Amino acid sequence: MSAMNTPAAGLPEPGAVTGVPEAAPGGTHARAPRLGGGVWWRHLLALCALAFALFPILFLLSAALNKAGTLSSSTLLPTSFSLNNFSDLFSNEARPFVTWYKNALLIALVGSVFSVFIGACSAFAFSRLRFRGRRAMLLALLLLQMFPALLAFVGLYITFSKIGEVMPAFGLNTTWGLILVYLGGAMGSNVWLLKGYFDTVPKELDEAAFVDGASHARVFFSLTLPLVRPILVTVFMVSFVSLFGEFMLASIFLTDVDKQTLGVGLYGMTVGNDRNALFGQFSAGALLSSIPIMALYLAFQKQLIGGLTTGSVK
Repeated sequence: MSAMNTPAAGLPEPGAVTGVPEAAPGGTHARAPRLGGGVWWRHLLALCALAFALFPILFLLSAALNKAGTLSSSTLLPTSFSLNNFSDLFSNEARPFVTWYKNALLIALVGSVFSVFIGACSAFAFSRLRFRGRRAMLLALLLLQMFPALLAFVGLYITFSKIGEVMPAFGLNTTWGLILVYLGGAMGSNVWLLKGYFDTVPKELDEAAFVDGASHARVFFSLTLPLVRPILVTVFMVSFVSLFGEFMLASIFLTDVDKQTLGVGLYGMTVGNDRNALFGQFSAGALLSSIPIMALYLAFQKQLIGGLTTGSVK
């Protein structure tokens, strides 16, 4: 009996300290914890990215609340606060900020609504209908997006100058003419994004509706559009953000001060001899112009994430 209780020669006694780590209950060796958890650098990168993103916002807020209202006196943390820049911005008759705000909202809202409607109609046709030239048209829309929009500026300017001679409401220096240009430029990406989401809707629903006597228009408006609401909201938000802050085409088409948008109007404050004195008003206007976009993202962030992920995966 004593021989049975004696450990074999060369084998360590139970509980003895050895250099080999003991096996975990599941059969795997336990790993030693890494220094700092191994995630400290991720936190550091997140803090750096947050500081990089918040710096221009803090600087604009500081310049907008700066009492002097000049570029040379603007700092990251001002010593005095005042709302004089906001009051001067609204009372400046030479630079009608309220009119610019209305023009930007009108162009962005109307352009986004029509862009969503036309894109949805086109995507429904490409997704549900089968006709000759369907694949070629989809490829043409994709190829057109590869060319920079700057190449078409001269042609657009000449075209709409001629259109203004026949229909003055849609020519140069008009709001509706600029909206027409925006509608044509955003069709390619919108159609592909919408089509990817429309393909996720089962076609059996359309076939069941056709059996009940529904037409293509009835299926589109009553059945398909309610099911693809997330992607419609996504396309609307993307279009609204891009149109609300667009500058290049707006600066070419809109020359009168009363017809300019926020991007063109605020840019006028940063050029010329008055750019140092008007920097406080410019900062105040830039902060106020971010309110509609922030409100949209806060109100429809769930639909935005769902629309982008589902459409891109499909």
